[in-house]
Amino acid sequence: MKAVICTNYGVPEVLKIKEVEKPKPRNNEILIKIIATSAHIGDTRIRRVDPFLVRLVFGLFKPKNNLILGLEVSGVIESVGKDVTLFMKGDEVFAFTGFNLGGYAEYICLPERVKYGERERKGLVAIKPKNLSYEEASVIPAGALTALKNLQKVNIKDGQKILINGASGSLGTYAIQLAKYFGAEVTAVCSAKNFEMVKSIGADKVIDYEEEDFTKIGTKYDIVYDAVMKSKHSQCKKILTPSGVFLNNNNIPKIKEEDLFFLKDLVEQNKLKPIIDKIYSLDEIVEAHRYVDTGHKRGNVSIQVAKDYVP
Repeated sequence: MKAVICTNYGVPEVLKIKEVEKPKPRNNEILIKIIATSAHIGDTRIRRVDPFLVRLVFGLFKPKNNLILGLEVSGVIESVGKDVTLFMKGDEVFAFTGFNLGGYAEYICLPERVKYGERERKGLVAIKPKNLSYEEASVIPAGALTALKNLQKVNIKDGQKILINGASGSLGTYAIQLAKYFGAEVTAVCSAKNFEMVKSIGADKVIDYEEEDFTKIGTKYDIVYDAVMKSKHSQCKKILTPSGVFLNNNNIPKIKEEDLFFLKDLVEQNKLKPIIDKIYSLDEIVEAHRYVDTGHKRGNVSIQVAKDYVP
């Protein structure tokens, strides 16, 4: 099968398309024909070795074992192991691949279920939301799960005020919608060109970071969520209420299967939608990573793996 191998750490050009062996599902696994994946910031950070601890997980001097990036996928189940009971051949699914990665390929094997404590490593699978395309479904798991777990971690409540820095990116756009679902008043920090977009998905107020320092405004917030990790708690103290909390993407709680099911339900109820900036083909993966590296994408970047797929 065709796959994108991360041959080294560094610039997008280290990603090379190669032929590798097609995986075979174990007894408890499903084989997914990948229709779409994404160029997620998590993938680009692994490629760029950001943080340095990436080397301890994926290889000290260079990536080991034909590393295939790709944190999230959507596709169709081609076959199942003999012990699989939750899925069947032909099911349309979307998945968070976890530390297994592997989304930048034509096929991937994932367990239908995972043991407690293995969720982030083994990945999560659910039936694809029926109202989304494969490209749309492929950009939900990683970003939306991260935003959901972070907001749940601080026990966001109805009526609270939350400020989201980096509101126009993948995490930010999901955080806006989820915060509104939980009843919060949302202030979105982004560039002026993205004001209309963030308002369309629920932002109540907007701040142009190019014109105003959000850490120096007079309003107090119950939650400050820095989705792009550009500020520190100490900088944001003055805009937090006495019981307010500062939130970034460190120490994300364990992700559970129920979280992905919850997001699927929200999508099908039209209470959560993915924002897609650009769609590339798998052959254009270098260009896709180069674009994500600019730091100016709106929402998500999807990658078509099987462009002409017909069920």
